[in-house]
Amino acid sequence: MIPQPTAQQALPDETFTLPSDATIGLDDPSAQPIADRFAAQLRTSTGFALPVQEGAGTITLSTSGPDSLGAEGYELRADASGVSITAYTAEGLFRGVTTLRQLLPAKADADSAQDGPWEIAGTTISDSPRYGYRGMMLDVSRHFFTVDQVKRVIDLISLYKVNRLHLHLSDDQGWRIQVDSWPNLTVYGGSKQVGGADGGSYSKAEYAELVQYAADRYITVVPEIDTPGHTNAALASYPELNKGDQAPDLYTETEVGFSSFAIDKDVTYEFLDDVFREVAEQTPGELLHLGGDEAHSTPHSEYLAFVPKAAELVVKHGKRVMGWHEIADGPLPAGTVVQYWGTEDPKAQVLAQKAVEQGATLVLSPANRAYLDMKYDANTELGLDWAGLISVEQSYNWNPATLVPDVPASAIDGVEAPLWTETVDDVSKIEYLVFPRLPGIAELGWSAESALDWSAYRERLAEQGPRWEVLGVNFYRAPEIDWRQELRTRSSSQAVVSSTSCSATVCWCATSLSGASRTSSR
Repeated sequence: MIPQPTAQQALPDETFTLPSDATIGLDDPSAQPIADRFAAQLRTSTGFALPVQEGAGTITLSTSGPDSLGAEGYELRADASGVSITAYTAEGLFRGVTTLRQLLPAKADADSAQDGPWEIAGTTISDSPRYGYRGMMLDVSRHFFTVDQVKRVIDLISLYKVNRLHLHLSDDQGWRIQVDSWPNLTVYGGSKQVGGADGGSYSKAEYAELVQYAADRYITVVPEIDTPGHTNAALASYPELNKGDQAPDLYTETEVGFSSFAIDKDVTYEFLDDVFREVAEQTPGELLHLGGDEAHSTPHSEYLAFVPKAAELVVKHGKRVMGWHEIADGPLPAGTVVQYWGTEDPKAQVLAQKAVEQGATLVLSPANRAYLDMKYDANTELGLDWAGLISVEQSYNWNPATLVPDVPASAIDGVEAPLWTETVDDVSKIEYLVFPRLPGIAELGWSAESALDWSAYRERLAEQGPRWEVLGVNFYRAPEIDWRQELRTRSSSQAVVSSTSCSATVCWCATSLSGASRTSSR
Protein backbone atom coordinates (compact mmCIF):
# COMPACT_ATOMS: atom_id res chain seq x y z
CA MET A 1 0.00 0.00 0.00
CA ILE A 2 0.95 3.60 -0.59
CA PRO A 3 1.08 5.54 1.67
CA GLN A 4 2.34 3.01 4.20
CA PRO A 5 -0.16 2.82 7.10
CA THR A 6 0.88 3.88 10.59
CA ALA A 7 0.41 0.35 11.95
CA GLN A 8 -0.54 -2.90 10.25
CA GLN A 9 -0.67 -6.45 11.51
CA ALA A 10 -1.39 -9.62 9.56
CA LEU A 11 -4.12 -12.00 10.74
CA PRO A 12 -2.77 -15.48 9.97
CA ASP A 13 -5.20 -17.97 8.46
CA GLU A 14 -7.78 -15.24 7.89
CA THR A 15 -8.78 -14.36 4.33
CA PHE A 16 -11.72 -12.20 3.37
CA THR A 17 -13.51 -13.21 0.18
CA LEU A 18 -16.18 -10.88 -1.16
CA PRO A 19 -19.30 -13.03 -1.68
CA SER A 20 -21.79 -12.48 -4.47
CA ASP A 21 -24.47 -11.52 -1.92
CA ALA A 22 -22.24 -8.99 -0.13
CA THR A 23 -23.69 -5.80 1.34
CA ILE A 24 -22.19 -2.51 2.43
CA GLY A 25 -23.45 -1.20 5.76
CA LEU A 26 -23.08 2.19 7.41
CA ASP A 27 -24.21 3.96 10.56
CA ASP A 28 -23.80 7.59 9.51
CA PRO A 29 -25.89 9.28 6.77
CA SER A 30 -22.99 11.63 6.01
CA ALA A 31 -21.04 8.61 4.77
CA GLN A 32 -23.76 7.58 2.31
CA PRO A 33 -22.01 9.13 -0.73
CA ILE A 34 -18.80 7.30 0.14
CA ALA A 35 -20.61 3.96 0.42
CA ASP A 36 -22.65 4.57 -2.73
CA ARG A 37 -19.65 5.41 -4.86
CA PHE A 38 -17.61 2.51 -3.57
CA ALA A 39 -20.51 0.13 -4.15
CA ALA A 40 -21.05 1.48 -7.65
CA GLN A 41 -17.48 0.70 -8.67
CA LEU A 42 -17.52 -2.80 -7.20
CA ARG A 43 -20.79 -3.50 -8.97
CA THR A 44 -19.08 -2.61 -12.24
CA SER A 45 -16.01 -4.80 -11.75
CA THR A 46 -17.53 -7.74 -9.84
CA GLY A 47 -21.05 -7.86 -11.25
CA PHE A 48 -22.43 -8.21 -7.70
CA ALA A 49 -25.51 -6.30 -6.55
CA LEU A 50 -23.82 -4.88 -3.42
CA PRO A 51 -26.77 -3.06 -1.83
CA VAL A 52 -25.98 -0.30 0.69
CA GLN A 53 -27.91 -0.62 3.92
CA GLU A 54 -28.18 0.89 7.36
CA GLY A 55 -26.32 -1.00 10.07
CA ALA A 56 -23.80 -3.78 9.64
CA GLY A 57 -22.89 -5.31 6.29
CA THR A 58 -20.31 -7.59 4.75
CA ILE A 59 -18.27 -4.39 4.55
CA THR A 60 -19.21 -2.03 7.38
CA LEU A 61 -18.40 1.68 7.49
CA SER A 62 -18.80 3.34 10.86
CA THR A 63 -18.05 6.75 12.36
CA SER A 64 -18.27 5.41 15.90
CA GLY A 65 -14.51 5.63 16.36
CA PRO A 66 -12.89 7.77 19.09
CA ASP A 67 -12.02 11.41 18.47
CA SER A 68 -8.38 10.45 19.01
CA LEU A 69 -8.43 9.17 15.41
CA GLY A 70 -8.70 12.78 14.25
CA ALA A 71 -10.35 13.98 11.08
CA GLU A 72 -8.49 11.60 8.74
CA GLY A 73 -7.60 8.61 10.90
CA TYR A 74 -9.30 5.22 10.65
CA GLU A 75 -9.08 1.61 11.74
CA LEU A 76 -9.61 -1.25 9.32
CA ARG A 77 -10.06 -4.96 9.94
CA ALA A 78 -10.38 -7.63 7.28
CA ASP A 79 -10.94 -11.25 8.28
CA ALA A 80 -12.93 -14.24 7.13
CA SER A 81 -16.17 -12.79 8.49
CA GLY A 82 -16.01 -9.41 6.76
CA VAL A 83 -14.39 -5.98 6.57
CA SER A 84 -14.93 -3.09 8.95
CA ILE A 85 -13.68 0.47 8.68
CA THR A 86 -14.13 2.67 11.72
CA ALA A 87 -13.36 6.39 11.88
CA TYR A 88 -14.37 9.48 13.79
CA THR A 89 -15.48 11.39 10.68
CA ALA A 90 -16.72 10.68 7.18
CA GLU A 91 -13.38 11.96 5.91
CA GLY A 92 -11.65 9.27 7.93
CA LEU A 93 -13.93 6.68 6.36
CA PHE A 94 -12.99 7.99 2.92
CA ARG A 95 -9.31 7.51 3.73
CA GLY A 96 -10.07 4.00 4.97
CA VAL A 97 -12.02 3.13 1.82
CA THR A 98 -9.05 4.39 -0.20
CA THR A 99 -6.89 1.87 1.66
CA LEU A 100 -9.46 -0.87 1.12
CA ARG A 101 -9.27 -0.26 -2.61
CA GLN A 102 -5.54 -0.99 -2.51
CA LEU A 103 -6.14 -4.18 -0.54
CA LEU A 104 -8.50 -5.47 -3.22
CA PRO A 105 -7.10 -6.84 -6.49
CA ALA A 106 -6.26 -4.12 -9.01
CA LYS A 107 -8.98 -5.39 -11.34
CA ALA A 108 -11.56 -4.16 -8.81
CA ASP A 109 -10.96 -0.73 -10.36
CA ALA A 110 -11.82 -1.90 -13.87
CA ASP A 111 -14.67 -0.38 -15.86
CA SER A 112 -16.05 -3.75 -16.95
CA ALA A 113 -16.92 -7.05 -15.28
CA GLN A 114 -13.94 -9.16 -14.21
CA ASP A 115 -13.48 -12.68 -12.91
CA GLY A 116 -12.98 -13.20 -9.18
CA PRO A 117 -12.18 -14.27 -6.60
CA TRP A 118 -12.10 -10.96 -4.68
CA GLU A 119 -9.81 -11.73 -1.77
CA ILE A 120 -8.01 -9.74 0.90
CA ALA A 121 -5.42 -11.28 3.20
CA GLY A 122 -6.48 -10.94 6.84
CA THR A 123 -5.16 -7.74 8.38
CA THR A 124 -5.74 -4.99 10.90
CA ILE A 125 -4.70 -1.40 10.20
CA SER A 126 -4.63 1.67 12.40
CA ASP A 127 -3.76 4.75 10.41
CA SER A 128 -3.55 8.54 10.55
CA PRO A 129 -1.46 11.15 8.73
CA ARG A 130 1.89 12.58 9.74
CA TYR A 131 1.08 16.00 8.25
CA GLY A 132 -2.21 17.77 7.68
CA TYR A 133 -1.21 19.29 4.31
CA ARG A 134 -0.44 16.87 1.48
CA GLY A 135 -0.79 18.57 -1.84
CA MET A 136 -0.21 18.73 -5.54
CA MET A 137 -0.03 21.94 -7.56
CA LEU A 138 -1.28 22.07 -11.15
CA ASP A 139 -0.28 25.01 -13.32
CA VAL A 140 -3.28 25.73 -15.56
CA SER A 141 -1.87 29.05 -16.71
CA ARG A 142 1.03 28.05 -18.98
CA HIS A 143 -1.26 25.48 -20.58
CA PHE A 144 -4.97 25.50 -19.84
CA PHE A 145 -6.73 22.31 -18.75
CA THR A 146 -10.48 21.82 -18.95
CA VAL A 147 -12.78 20.97 -16.06
CA ASP A 148 -12.88 17.32 -17.08
CA GLN A 149 -9.10 17.16 -17.37
CA VAL A 150 -8.63 18.62 -13.90
CA LYS A 151 -11.21 16.17 -12.56
CA ARG A 152 -9.07 13.36 -13.95
CA VAL A 153 -6.11 14.74 -11.98
CA ILE A 154 -8.25 14.99 -8.83
CA ASP A 155 -9.37 11.39 -9.25
CA LEU A 156 -5.83 10.09 -9.50
CA ILE A 157 -4.23 12.08 -6.70
CA SER A 158 -7.05 11.14 -4.32
CA LEU A 159 -5.88 7.52 -4.60
CA TYR A 160 -2.86 8.44 -2.47
CA LYS A 161 -4.60 10.45 0.26
CA VAL A 162 -3.62 13.84 -1.17
CA ASN A 163 -5.87 16.46 0.44
CA ARG A 164 -4.91 19.75 -1.26
CA LEU A 165 -5.05 20.80 -4.91
CA HIS A 166 -3.16 24.05 -5.47
CA LEU A 167 -4.34 25.61 -8.75
CA HIS A 168 -1.93 28.12 -10.29
CA LEU A 169 -4.61 30.27 -11.93
CA SER A 170 -2.69 33.27 -13.23
CA ASP A 171 0.68 33.92 -14.77
CA ASP A 172 2.32 35.70 -17.69
CA GLN A 173 0.77 33.34 -20.24
CA GLY A 174 -2.86 33.32 -19.13
CA TRP A 175 -5.52 34.29 -16.60
CA ARG A 176 -7.79 31.34 -15.91
CA ILE A 177 -10.52 32.34 -13.41
CA GLN A 178 -13.52 34.60 -13.99
CA VAL A 179 -13.49 37.94 -12.17
CA ASP A 180 -16.71 39.86 -12.85
CA SER A 181 -15.32 43.23 -11.82
CA TRP A 182 -12.41 42.90 -14.26
CA PRO A 183 -13.88 40.84 -17.13
CA ASN A 184 -11.07 41.39 -19.62
CA LEU A 185 -8.80 39.21 -17.49
CA THR A 186 -10.36 36.10 -18.98
CA VAL A 187 -11.79 37.52 -22.21
CA TYR A 188 -8.37 38.77 -23.33
CA GLY A 189 -5.84 37.70 -20.72
CA GLY A 190 -6.99 34.07 -20.83
CA SER A 191 -7.27 33.81 -24.59
CA LYS A 192 -3.85 32.27 -25.27
CA GLN A 193 -1.35 29.81 -23.79
CA VAL A 194 2.26 28.73 -24.30
CA GLY A 195 2.98 28.33 -28.00
CA GLY A 196 0.22 30.72 -29.08
CA ALA A 197 -2.68 28.28 -29.20
CA ASP A 198 -6.09 29.25 -27.87
CA GLY A 199 -6.21 29.25 -24.10
CA GLY A 200 -9.27 29.20 -21.88
CA SER A 201 -10.57 29.99 -18.43
CA TYR A 202 -13.03 28.75 -15.81
CA SER A 203 -16.35 30.47 -15.40
CA LYS A 204 -17.56 30.84 -11.86
CA ALA A 205 -19.86 27.87 -12.38
CA GLU A 206 -16.99 25.74 -13.70
CA TYR A 207 -14.68 26.71 -10.86
CA ALA A 208 -17.44 25.90 -8.37
CA GLU A 209 -17.84 22.52 -10.06
CA LEU A 210 -14.13 21.80 -9.61
CA VAL A 211 -14.15 22.94 -5.99
CA GLN A 212 -17.11 20.67 -5.23
CA TYR A 213 -15.69 17.73 -7.16
CA ALA A 214 -12.50 18.00 -5.13
CA ALA A 215 -14.41 18.41 -1.86
CA ASP A 216 -16.37 15.23 -2.58
CA ARG A 217 -12.98 13.49 -2.52
CA TYR A 218 -11.90 15.39 0.62
CA ILE A 219 -9.47 17.57 -1.32
CA THR A 220 -9.41 21.31 -0.66
CA VAL A 221 -8.65 23.65 -3.56
CA VAL A 222 -6.01 26.32 -2.89
CA PRO A 223 -6.24 29.05 -5.57
CA GLU A 224 -3.15 31.04 -6.52
CA ILE A 225 -3.17 34.54 -8.02
CA ASP A 226 0.52 35.18 -8.60
CA THR A 227 1.76 38.69 -7.72
CA PRO A 228 3.51 41.10 -8.23
CA GLY A 229 5.50 39.32 -10.97
CA HIS A 230 4.20 36.59 -13.29
CA THR A 231 1.48 39.11 -14.18
CA ASN A 232 1.74 39.77 -17.92
CA ALA A 233 -1.74 38.38 -18.65
CA ALA A 234 -3.27 40.89 -16.24
CA LEU A 235 -1.03 43.72 -17.45
CA ALA A 236 -2.00 43.02 -21.06
CA SER A 237 -5.68 43.07 -20.10
CA TYR A 238 -5.66 46.42 -18.27
CA PRO A 239 -3.18 49.18 -19.23
CA GLU A 240 -3.73 51.06 -15.97
CA LEU A 241 -2.01 48.28 -14.01
CA ASN A 242 1.27 49.12 -15.76
CA LYS A 243 3.73 51.88 -15.09
CA GLY A 244 3.07 54.42 -17.82
CA ASP A 245 -0.38 52.94 -18.55
CA GLN A 246 0.96 51.07 -21.56
CA ALA A 247 -0.27 47.47 -21.88
CA PRO A 248 2.19 44.85 -23.15
CA ASP A 249 1.27 42.29 -25.75
CA LEU A 250 0.00 38.89 -24.73
CA TYR A 251 2.87 36.54 -23.94
CA THR A 252 3.08 32.91 -25.05
CA GLU A 253 6.71 32.01 -24.38
CA THR A 254 8.21 30.68 -21.16
CA GLU A 255 10.86 33.06 -19.83
CA VAL A 256 10.11 34.55 -16.40
CA GLY A 257 10.91 37.57 -14.29
CA PHE A 258 10.07 40.39 -16.72
CA SER A 259 6.60 41.47 -15.54
CA SER A 260 5.47 43.52 -12.55
CA PHE A 261 2.46 45.40 -11.33
CA ALA A 262 2.87 49.14 -10.81
CA ILE A 263 3.54 48.98 -7.09
CA ASP A 264 2.96 52.67 -6.34
CA LYS A 265 -0.45 53.01 -8.03
CA ASP A 266 -3.69 52.86 -6.05
CA VAL A 267 -5.41 51.03 -8.89
CA THR A 268 -3.11 48.04 -8.33
CA TYR A 269 -4.55 47.52 -4.86
CA GLU A 270 -8.09 48.26 -6.00
CA PHE A 271 -7.59 45.54 -8.58
CA LEU A 272 -6.22 43.04 -6.07
CA ASP A 273 -8.97 43.89 -3.59
CA ASP A 274 -11.58 42.96 -6.20
CA VAL A 275 -9.74 39.87 -7.42
CA PHE A 276 -9.05 38.47 -3.96
CA ARG A 277 -12.64 39.18 -2.90
CA GLU A 278 -14.15 37.31 -5.83
CA VAL A 279 -11.72 34.40 -5.63
CA ALA A 280 -12.25 34.16 -1.87
CA GLU A 281 -16.03 34.16 -2.34
CA GLN A 282 -15.70 31.17 -4.65
CA THR A 283 -13.28 29.20 -2.46
CA PRO A 284 -14.42 27.50 0.78
CA GLY A 285 -10.88 26.60 1.84
CA GLU A 286 -9.04 28.80 4.30
CA LEU A 287 -5.98 29.57 2.14
CA LEU A 288 -5.49 31.99 -0.75
CA HIS A 289 -2.07 31.91 -2.40
CA LEU A 290 -0.71 35.31 -3.51
CA GLY A 291 2.41 33.99 -5.23
CA GLY A 292 5.29 36.37 -4.59
CA ASP A 293 8.02 34.47 -6.43
CA GLU A 294 10.52 35.58 -9.05
CA ALA A 295 9.53 39.25 -8.99
CA HIS A 296 12.81 40.16 -10.68
CA SER A 297 11.39 43.28 -12.34
CA THR A 298 10.00 44.68 -9.10
CA PRO A 299 12.64 46.73 -7.22
CA HIS A 300 13.24 45.04 -3.91
CA SER A 301 12.19 48.05 -1.88
CA GLU A 302 8.90 48.11 -3.79
CA TYR A 303 8.48 44.36 -3.33
CA LEU A 304 8.89 44.73 0.43
CA ALA A 305 6.21 47.44 0.39
CA PHE A 306 3.88 45.45 -1.85
CA VAL A 307 3.68 42.09 -0.08
CA PRO A 308 2.21 43.38 3.23
CA LYS A 309 -0.42 45.38 1.33
CA ALA A 310 -1.38 42.37 -0.81
CA ALA A 311 -1.41 40.10 2.25
CA GLU A 312 -3.64 42.54 4.10
CA LEU A 313 -6.19 42.28 1.28
CA VAL A 314 -6.18 38.47 1.47
CA VAL A 315 -6.83 38.65 5.22
CA LYS A 316 -9.53 41.30 4.65
CA HIS A 317 -11.51 38.75 2.67
CA GLY A 318 -11.34 36.07 5.34
CA LYS A 319 -8.48 33.93 4.08
CA ARG A 320 -5.10 32.96 5.42
CA VAL A 321 -2.16 34.06 3.30
CA MET A 322 -0.09 31.50 1.44
CA GLY A 323 2.89 32.49 -0.69
CA TRP A 324 6.21 31.32 -2.07
CA HIS A 325 9.15 31.64 0.29
CA GLU A 326 10.28 35.03 -1.06
CA ILE A 327 7.42 36.72 0.81
CA ALA A 328 9.17 35.95 4.11
CA ASP A 329 11.70 38.71 3.43
CA GLY A 330 9.17 41.16 4.89
CA PRO A 331 6.55 41.12 7.65
CA LEU A 332 3.87 38.44 7.42
CA PRO A 333 0.38 38.40 8.93
CA ALA A 334 -0.53 35.84 11.56
CA GLY A 335 -1.41 32.44 10.15
CA THR A 336 0.67 32.77 6.98
CA VAL A 337 1.76 29.59 5.21
CA VAL A 338 5.04 29.91 3.32
CA GLN A 339 5.74 27.49 0.50
CA TYR A 340 9.42 26.59 0.28
CA TRP A 341 10.57 25.75 -3.25
CA GLY A 342 14.33 26.11 -2.83
CA THR A 343 16.79 23.53 -4.04
CA GLU A 344 18.13 23.21 -0.50
CA ASP A 345 20.14 26.39 -1.11
CA PRO A 346 21.18 28.56 1.86
CA LYS A 347 19.39 31.73 0.67
CA ALA A 348 16.04 29.97 0.39
CA GLN A 349 16.58 28.20 3.70
CA VAL A 350 17.28 31.51 5.42
CA LEU A 351 13.98 32.88 4.12
CA ALA A 352 12.16 29.77 5.33
CA GLN A 353 13.75 30.17 8.75
CA LYS A 354 12.80 33.85 8.74
CA ALA A 355 9.19 32.87 7.99
CA VAL A 356 9.11 30.49 10.96
CA GLU A 357 10.65 33.13 13.23
CA GLN A 358 7.66 35.33 12.37
CA GLY A 359 5.24 32.57 13.33
CA ALA A 360 4.51 31.29 9.83
CA THR A 361 4.35 27.60 8.99
CA LEU A 362 5.92 25.84 6.00
CA VAL A 363 4.73 23.68 3.15
CA LEU A 364 7.76 22.02 1.59
CA SER A 365 8.17 21.75 -2.19
CA PRO A 366 11.93 21.52 -2.76
CA ALA A 367 12.37 21.96 -6.50
CA ASN A 368 15.14 19.37 -6.78
CA ARG A 369 12.96 16.76 -5.05
CA ALA A 370 9.27 17.57 -5.46
CA TYR A 371 8.92 19.42 -8.78
CA LEU A 372 7.10 16.98 -11.01
CA ASP A 373 7.91 18.93 -14.18
CA MET A 374 11.59 18.01 -13.94
CA LYS A 375 12.88 15.29 -16.25
CA TYR A 376 13.44 11.83 -14.79
CA ASP A 377 16.78 11.51 -16.58
CA ALA A 378 18.65 13.08 -19.47
CA ASN A 379 16.64 11.10 -22.02
CA THR A 380 13.20 12.11 -20.77
CA GLU A 381 11.37 13.86 -23.60
CA LEU A 382 9.04 15.90 -21.41
CA GLY A 383 9.91 18.32 -18.66
CA LEU A 384 12.69 20.69 -17.69
CA ASP A 385 15.99 20.21 -15.89
CA TRP A 386 16.96 23.52 -14.25
CA ALA A 387 16.46 22.03 -10.76
CA GLY A 388 18.16 18.80 -11.75
CA LEU A 389 17.12 15.41 -13.01
CA ILE A 390 14.71 13.90 -10.50
CA SER A 391 14.47 10.13 -10.48
CA VAL A 392 11.78 8.33 -8.52
CA GLU A 393 14.33 7.61 -5.80
CA GLN A 394 15.45 11.26 -5.66
CA SER A 395 11.83 12.40 -5.26
CA TYR A 396 11.26 9.98 -2.38
CA ASN A 397 14.54 10.04 -0.48
CA TRP A 398 14.28 13.19 1.63
CA ASN A 399 12.89 14.01 5.04
CA PRO A 400 10.49 16.95 5.48
CA ALA A 401 11.51 17.22 9.13
CA THR A 402 15.16 17.96 8.34
CA LEU A 403 14.99 19.68 4.94
CA VAL A 404 15.26 23.19 6.41
CA PRO A 405 17.78 23.38 9.29
CA ASP A 406 16.78 24.77 12.66
CA VAL A 407 13.03 24.61 12.03
CA PRO A 408 10.90 22.84 14.65
CA ALA A 409 8.63 20.00 13.60
CA SER A 410 5.61 22.03 14.68
CA ALA A 411 6.36 24.57 11.93
CA ILE A 412 5.95 22.02 9.11
CA ASP A 413 2.41 21.84 7.75
CA GLY A 414 3.28 19.27 5.12
CA VAL A 415 4.43 18.75 1.55
CA GLU A 416 3.32 19.62 -1.95
CA ALA A 417 4.42 18.39 -5.38
CA PRO A 418 4.07 21.12 -8.03
CA LEU A 419 3.65 20.48 -11.75
CA TRP A 420 4.49 23.47 -13.95
CA THR A 421 3.22 23.03 -17.48
CA GLU A 422 5.60 24.75 -19.90
CA THR A 423 6.09 21.41 -21.69
CA VAL A 424 2.79 19.80 -20.72
CA ASP A 425 -0.31 20.30 -22.85
CA ASP A 426 -2.48 17.24 -22.31
CA VAL A 427 -3.47 14.88 -19.52
CA SER A 428 -1.38 11.97 -20.74
CA LYS A 429 1.71 14.16 -20.30
CA ILE A 430 0.54 15.16 -16.83
CA GLU A 431 0.21 11.49 -15.92
CA TYR A 432 3.65 10.67 -17.31
CA LEU A 433 5.39 13.27 -15.14
CA VAL A 434 3.21 12.79 -12.05
CA PHE A 435 3.32 8.99 -11.91
CA PRO A 436 5.21 7.34 -10.35
CA ARG A 437 6.70 10.28 -8.40
CA LEU A 438 3.60 11.74 -6.74
CA PRO A 439 2.79 8.65 -4.62
CA GLY A 440 6.21 8.98 -2.96
CA ILE A 441 5.63 12.63 -2.07
CA ALA A 442 2.21 11.66 -0.74
CA GLU A 443 3.81 8.99 1.43
CA LEU A 444 6.29 11.52 2.84
CA GLY A 445 3.28 13.57 3.90
CA TRP A 446 1.21 10.74 5.34
CA SER A 447 3.42 7.98 6.71
CA ALA A 448 5.44 8.00 9.92
CA GLU A 449 9.10 8.94 9.54
CA SER A 450 10.11 5.48 10.76
CA ALA A 451 8.23 3.88 7.86
CA LEU A 452 10.14 5.72 5.14
CA ASP A 453 12.56 3.32 3.48
CA TRP A 454 13.42 3.40 -0.21
CA SER A 455 14.07 -0.33 -0.58
CA ALA A 456 10.71 -1.26 0.89
CA TYR A 457 8.93 1.56 -0.91
CA ARG A 458 10.16 0.58 -4.38
CA GLU A 459 8.71 -2.91 -3.83
CA ARG A 460 5.33 -1.44 -2.90
CA LEU A 461 5.47 1.02 -5.78
CA ALA A 462 6.02 -1.83 -8.23
CA GLU A 463 2.65 -3.24 -7.17
CA GLN A 464 0.89 -0.06 -8.28
CA GLY A 465 1.67 -0.73 -11.94
CA PRO A 466 -1.20 -3.15 -12.60
CA ARG A 467 -3.65 -0.75 -10.95
CA TRP A 468 -2.49 2.13 -13.12
CA GLU A 469 -2.87 -0.08 -16.17
CA VAL A 470 -6.47 -0.80 -15.20
CA LEU A 471 -7.06 2.93 -14.73
CA GLY A 472 -5.44 3.81 -18.05
CA VAL A 473 -2.70 5.90 -16.47
CA ASN A 474 0.16 6.81 -18.79
CA PHE A 475 2.84 6.28 -16.17
CA TYR A 476 6.61 6.31 -16.63
CA ARG A 477 8.09 2.85 -16.15
CA ALA A 478 11.08 4.03 -14.15
CA PRO A 479 13.97 1.58 -14.66
CA GLU A 480 14.81 1.52 -10.94
CA ILE A 481 11.43 -0.15 -10.25
CA ASP A 482 10.83 -3.86 -10.97
CA TRP A 483 7.33 -3.32 -12.29
CA ARG A 484 4.92 -6.18 -11.86
CA GLN A 485 3.69 -8.03 -14.91
CA GLU A 486 0.98 -6.24 -16.83
CA LEU A 487 -2.50 -7.09 -15.68
CA ARG A 488 -4.94 -8.31 -18.28
CA THR A 489 -8.59 -7.53 -17.80
CA ARG A 490 -11.44 -9.56 -19.17
CA SER A 491 -12.82 -8.24 -22.44
CA SER A 492 -13.81 -9.57 -25.81
CA SER A 493 -10.29 -9.00 -27.10
CA GLN A 494 -8.43 -9.87 -23.88
CA ALA A 495 -6.37 -6.72 -24.53
CA VAL A 496 -3.95 -5.27 -22.06
CA VAL A 497 -5.42 -2.17 -20.45
CA SER A 498 -2.66 0.35 -21.05
CA SER A 499 -3.06 3.65 -22.83
CA THR A 500 -1.89 7.23 -22.93
CA SER A 501 -5.47 8.32 -23.37
CA CYS A 502 -7.66 9.38 -20.47
CA SER A 503 -10.66 7.81 -22.18
CA ALA A 504 -9.07 4.39 -22.60
CA THR A 505 -10.54 3.35 -19.30
CA VAL A 506 -12.53 5.11 -16.64
CA CYS A 507 -11.01 6.12 -13.32
CA TRP A 508 -12.86 4.67 -10.32
CA CYS A 509 -13.22 8.09 -8.73
CA ALA A 510 -14.56 9.69 -11.89
CA THR A 511 -17.20 7.08 -12.47
CA SER A 512 -18.23 6.10 -8.99
CA LEU A 513 -17.07 8.77 -6.60
CA SER A 514 -18.92 11.35 -8.66
CA GLY A 515 -22.35 9.11 -9.45
CA ALA A 516 13.03 32.68 -18.54
CA SER A 517 11.19 29.82 -18.34
CA ARG A 518 11.54 27.99 -15.16
CA THR A 519 14.69 26.69 -16.80
CA SER A 520 16.92 29.01 -14.83
CA SER A 521 14.93 29.39 -11.63
CA ARG A 522 11.74 27.94 -10.16
